[in-house]
Amino acid sequence: MQNPHIKTTLPGPKAQAMLARDAAVVSPSYPRDYPFVMSHGRGVEVWDVDGNRFLDFAAGIAVCSTGHSHPQVVQAVKEAADQFLHISSDYWHEGQIRLAERMNELSPMGGPVMSFFTQSGTESVEGALKLARYVSGRSRFIGFLGGFHGRTMGSLAFTSSKYTQQSGFFPTMPGVTHVPYPNNYRPLFAGADQGRAVLSYIEDVLFKSNVPASEVAGILIEPIQGEGGYLLPPDGFLQGLRALCDRHGILLIFDEVQSGIGRTGKLFACEHWGVAPDIMTLAKGLGSGLPIGMVVARQSIMSQWTRGAHGNTYGGNPLCCAAALATLDLVTGGYQSNAATVGAYFLEKLRDLQTRYPVIGEVRGKGLMIGMELVEGLDHAPAAALCDALITRAYENGLILLSCGKSTVRFMPPLMVSEAQIDEALVWLEFSLQQVLSRQAR
Repeated sequence: MQNPHIKTTLPGPKAQAMLARDAAVVSPSYPRDYPFVMSHGRGVEVWDVDGNRFLDFAAGIAVCSTGHSHPQVVQAVKEAADQFLHISSDYWHEGQIRLAERMNELSPMGGPVMSFFTQSGTESVEGALKLARYVSGRSRFIGFLGGFHGRTMGSLAFTSSKYTQQSGFFPTMPGVTHVPYPNNYRPLFAGADQGRAVLSYIEDVLFKSNVPASEVAGILIEPIQGEGGYLLPPDGFLQGLRALCDRHGILLIFDEVQSGIGRTGKLFACEHWGVAPDIMTLAKGLGSGLPIGMVVARQSIMSQWTRGAHGNTYGGNPLCCAAALATLDLVTGGYQSNAATVGAYFLEKLRDLQTRYPVIGEVRGKGLMIGMELVEGLDHAPAAALCDALITRAYENGLILLSCGKSTVRFMPPLMVSEAQIDEALVWLEFSLQQVLSRQAR
């Protein structure tokens, strides 16, 4: 079976030429999985420089929330560009103020909030850490194994989804202690409720042995763990973490960089469990591809920052704010509900696939943030080689995917994806899986 949209061998001749040019002048540190060289995109579809068309179920790592080059977002950016391209955060402009007002209206914490503007997720995390230290007067933090929060030195201190991300960069920011992220599929605490076990470990072991609770400024967590495997927290865990933070005067920080802005079928993933943080970090899908992030905090917290305590040059860029406002209009105007509906359809289809392929150990997710964990052997060990081979083979069959965790295929298409596009993707996903399994059996 040949995808009619793939017209050349991959990579094609134009792509090969560009890869050769890139190798001579671009840092080799980028973790690229396969040689896709993009020409243009519309919605869920993308084309490479040789004219091959793909379905994009990675969306620039969950960034292109409204699809590639959504006309409403493009128009908003063009109109903003006609006015001015930049004014530093030393001054004011309508787009930045309106975006902060909009976030306050969306009420992610159930009350008044204030926002600080950034260009990326890692910078949003850095801002959240500085704010937590500044307001609490404390210096320690707790993070979670498997978490990904960025690659600058503060956020990198929390990032622990792969050792390669920290290798060669020690020491990072001191004062961070990691605890397990509760995982019902791969439990660390035998015979126990995994969420309760982790909470008990923090309260009864960590706080009593080497991390005084009175010195902890914040606990940083992804409501749905992204790079660590698209893991859902057990019911009750986030509520228990909220209560733990309240008992000890610790600020709860939710990293919604990947899970936020409608990705899970709700505007913020934490809404699935009815838990509000003190500080939230946003980026990725907020700007539909333009670089913008936000630190959003309860007004009572962020209002304590004094003049000059934190700042940047490009935060609140007018083009990025215009893109974010248009994105929020589209997401709240229908794409969020589409993510919930089509995501449920996708989950059902993947679970049907699971019944026919024992190598699919678990399918999990919310909305259009879905993971399919691949396993091998009687003990369901992570099938890392199979996962890598499937990702590459799917690309060769016209489907753009990425992995996460040890052996999980993650699906994060644009929020406007249709059921028909899901069905098409499933055809090439299953065909790719069959091809990889056939080769392994030889």
